[in-house]
Amino acid sequence: MLLNLHVKNLALIDEADVYFNEGLNILTGETGAGKSIIIGSINLALGGKVSKDIIRESAEYALVELVFQLEDGALIDKIKALDVMVEEDRQIILSRKIMKGKSVSKVNGETVTASALKSIGELLIDIHGQHEHQSLLNKKKHLEILDEFAKKELGQLKDQLSKSYRSYLEIREEYENSILDEDQRARELAFAEFETGEIAAACLVPGEDKDLEAKHRRLLNGKKIMDAVKEAYNLSINDESDSAMIRIGRSVREIGSVVEYDSSLEGILSQLEEIDALLNDFSRDLTDYASQIDVDSDSFFETEERLNTIHHLKSKYGDTIEKVLAYQAEKEKRLEQLRDYEAYIEKLSNRLKKEEENLLQLSDRISEIRKGYALNLVESVREALVELNFLEVRFEMKFTRLDHFTANGTDEAEFMISTNPGEKLRPLGSVASGGELSRIMLAVKTVLADKDATDTLIFDEIDTGISGRTAQMVSEKLAVIGRAHQVICITHLPQIAAMADSHYAIEKNIKNNGTITSIRKLNDEEIIAELSRILGGASITDKVTQSAREMKELAAQKKAAMGI
Repeated sequence: MLLNLHVKNLALIDEADVYFNEGLNILTGETGAGKSIIIGSINLALGGKVSKDIIRESAEYALVELVFQLEDGALIDKIKALDVMVEEDRQIILSRKIMKGKSVSKVNGETVTASALKSIGELLIDIHGQHEHQSLLNKKKHLEILDEFAKKELGQLKDQLSKSYRSYLEIREEYENSILDEDQRARELAFAEFETGEIAAACLVPGEDKDLEAKHRRLLNGKKIMDAVKEAYNLSINDESDSAMIRIGRSVREIGSVVEYDSSLEGILSQLEEIDALLNDFSRDLTDYASQIDVDSDSFFETEERLNTIHHLKSKYGDTIEKVLAYQAEKEKRLEQLRDYEAYIEKLSNRLKKEEENLLQLSDRISEIRKGYALNLVESVREALVELNFLEVRFEMKFTRLDHFTANGTDEAEFMISTNPGEKLRPLGSVASGGELSRIMLAVKTVLADKDATDTLIFDEIDTGISGRTAQMVSEKLAVIGRAHQVICITHLPQIAAMADSHYAIEKNIKNNGTITSIRKLNDEEIIAELSRILGGASITDKVTQSAREMKELAAQKKAAMGI
């Protein structure tokens, strides 16, 4: 779950440090207090987009840090699979430092990309934003919801389907690109024969270009090398008295003649003898090298010609000899296909047919499972909708079979709803209002709660467009979800706020002639005061305060009756 949110220099927030608890965490505040900034900061820490004015005025950077406590072993394994080290205390710290023109994301102190941060965040937290219920207008979302509901049985099959579909696309593309008439086949065959013949005639050897280039440099600079070797020989080895070898030899004899008179000279003599031995080795090596230098013009011409041939082939077929040879192997494979074209096409056609049969079998199996789970899903959602004041609701899922394959099978599915007696079922997107969509999404979240491995769920103003008895029912649903998950919810309704296990106030204040937003956890009396504010607005009477107290007490009784 999310233990801590730390925010610094972000929009209206100077610095905020919030510790969240298990169960239902409620955030309330007056309009314009900065409630959206709190959810926005969490989104930023999870790799969300950065707006230009997000850094607080006069600050050099903004910082958001999230601390999560992991309990589920399967979740820890998934996190580790993303190359994230999980410490013994099972905590994960996500941070994002935002500076002008750039940002730095870290997980447990290690710098990561924004995409990696997002992948990790998706395992830790699920944010239901103010407008997420609008996604229900898209039919694709309906199938996603069903697959999430059935993921225990569908997960492995969908992975197999995805791999099969990729293989199918590759084979189909190869098959479609390989359909040639006789003239096309003849032209491609002739060209492939020319290319493979040109490469084969060169008899390329991997690495020979490097050796030839080194040899070419030596031959090109042969005279300069010879002059340098000759000068080095004269200075160190020749028989004249001023050469290094003659002088060192003389030094060895001189010191050797007197070492018996002073034993401290033995070390110096030893060094001189080493130098003398090294010079002798150097003499042999330099003489051998000089004898091997080849300045023959024919050898230079042959080397240059060979290099030109290799460079020509590399410019056409690949920038290394290995790539040229790989191209040759690929073309030779294509030649075999073109020379026995009918057998090749037949083999390709059989592979395509086999993959289509595999895809069809997987798609049918997945479709069968989906339809079985759909019955349970729509009934569970329907029951949740009744509890959310859709008293006469009918809720079903309509399946349509596609006439082509997709990575998700051959199913197209859509939620159908009727909210009034006697009305026929119609597509969800053409019936539900914004407030109804919000409640339907909450019903879906409630049904999926037990199957959702994500520990922390955030609802940003889930109460849009509802009030009265419906708001009470929404609060009870959130409390139910809070039994299995940590729930963080921003609300403006007292019925929902009263259900809080932990209540936080978001406030706007003036500090140092500037506006800042702060967030703090409320104690019992402060909770009553905040509920009174929500209930009574500008005028908070004793009667309003008493109503707030009763509302909190009734909420506690309701949770106890629900076993929360």
